[in-house]
Amino acid sequence: MIELIEKGRAPDFSLKDMNGKVHSLSDYTDETLVLYFYPKDDTPGCTSEACAFRDLNEQIMERGGKVLGVSPDSADSHTKFANKFKLNFQLLTDTDHKVAQEYGAWREKNFVGNESEGILRSTFIIKKGKIAKAYYNVKVEGHVKEVLEELENI
Repeated sequence: MIELIEKGRAPDFSLKDMNGKVHSLSDYTDETLVLYFYPKDDTPGCTSEACAFRDLNEQIMERGGKVLGVSPDSADSHTKFANKFKLNFQLLTDTDHKVAQEYGAWREKNFVGNESEGILRSTFIIKKGKIAKAYYNVKVEGHVKEVLEELENI
């Protein structure tokens, strides 16, 4: 199980968004990137989290942040999800969950005695290519406000 260390180098990535545009870590050297991993489009917890990022995105941008969401869902699924909830940031497709693995967000999970692999809800604040803050096993309620407060301190 990988857990990234704060102040350590963020793993590089190149992932397509829902429009087919490739986003790489190197594209955000002048911005503070808020990269969040979530399990599945249009599910209750993931929708709450995405809508919280949507609602506070302007304040995040005012603090120099750029939000990108990542899940194993397809570009088509991302497009439907983003349109349905009027998301104002890009969703990236990590269908082979390689990037999630590199960030330690792909884990073995145990739900009611059933073990499976999947996304562990995680958020990373990345500044100048380094992990400024890593959140694992995120609880949706209040998380985006916590991220916003952290952006004020870095």
